[in-house]
Amino acid sequence: MTQFATQLVHGVEVHDNETGAVNPPIYNSSTYAFSSVDEAPRWDYARSGNPTREFLERQIAQLEHGFQGFAFSSGLAAIHATLSVFSPGDRIVVGANIYGGTYSQIHEHFDRWGLDFAPVDTQDLEAVERALQLVPTQALYIETLTNPVLQVNDVAALASLAHRYGAVLIVDNTFVTPYLQQPLDLGADIVLHSATKYLAGHSDVIAGLAVAKSESIAHRLYFALNRLGGALPPAECDSVRKGLQTLALRMDRQQSNASPIARYLLAHPLISVVHYPGASEAGKALLESKGLRGAGGVLSFEVKRGVDPSIVVNNLKIFRLAVSLGAVESLAELPCRMTHFEIPREERLKLGISDELIRLAIGIEDVHDLLADLEQAFTLAAKSERPSPRQNRVSTRA
Repeated sequence: MTQFATQLVHGVEVHDNETGAVNPPIYNSSTYAFSSVDEAPRWDYARSGNPTREFLERQIAQLEHGFQGFAFSSGLAAIHATLSVFSPGDRIVVGANIYGGTYSQIHEHFDRWGLDFAPVDTQDLEAVERALQLVPTQALYIETLTNPVLQVNDVAALASLAHRYGAVLIVDNTFVTPYLQQPLDLGADIVLHSATKYLAGHSDVIAGLAVAKSESIAHRLYFALNRLGGALPPAECDSVRKGLQTLALRMDRQQSNASPIARYLLAHPLISVVHYPGASEAGKALLESKGLRGAGGVLSFEVKRGVDPSIVVNNLKIFRLAVSLGAVESLAELPCRMTHFEIPREERLKLGISDELIRLAIGIEDVHDLLADLEQAFTLAAKSERPSPRQNRVSTRA
């Protein structure tokens, strides 16, 4: 069997033509001809299947060690399709600390559909078990690393709990990708990705991927993809495929940049707390104990009270002020006003998403330039600092 980096480059053959082309072609055809009305062709209509899409779907299934993969028009479309396989009245225990778009979809759409969502702190396994055993539960939904405070979830332990009480485990693996963890190997039943992020890696395509561990779940996901119509078009499938070829190279560089940036932030007088489990030996040991091979390229930190975080992000020159993550360029954002604005402030604060929190998505630039960019922005913010009685606290949080 080929190794991971080779699978990134070559994928799984679809055997769609005999031209000898090194790269699989982009099939911009909405429909396919039947040789006769009695034929059951491999592809008939592009919403149901397309050779370019099938290549990507086979590849992500191979990388995640799953039964079948599915390519959607966005990460939220993949989440929507996954949650749509459940029925009104079904109960889903969901991690309390999740992406704002997921929170909004749950509470502004699926609540009206009649699904029952129960939030829980997935760091507290006893609390998760109490939530699962309270009433019959169909699913547990988590993120591998929580967004944006980088808590490390124990996928194997959570899968064991979910299965003990008859629930499936759904894991959003966007922040670490199959390069750093393959949740299906740890017991998860469905893995989700916003492929817009690390997998595509160039801020040029919106895409979502899902992988089912079993044939029965795959049938349900395919129905949702085909009948809800959220399939990823062929050109976008090819963009993700090309991005995947350099995933390991990019993520290695992003992580090697993130570590010194985290150490710099930990020592900075304007910073009160840093969230990045890869910043210390204890954090790295925690990652390894929970089946991760790295911390990824996203980190977050809080500026001290009295320091205006908007001055920091508004004055960055190399970091772009933008949502998203996982691309070759570095990005910065304020979760309270950007990625997590949908979550009520009272709920955000309970989750550690303060008004002072800044999230950085580290790219592949020269790390010295990134550090210099942060330093000049902090210098400007320091000039506007307001006196605060709050005691500085410098720590890492896993």
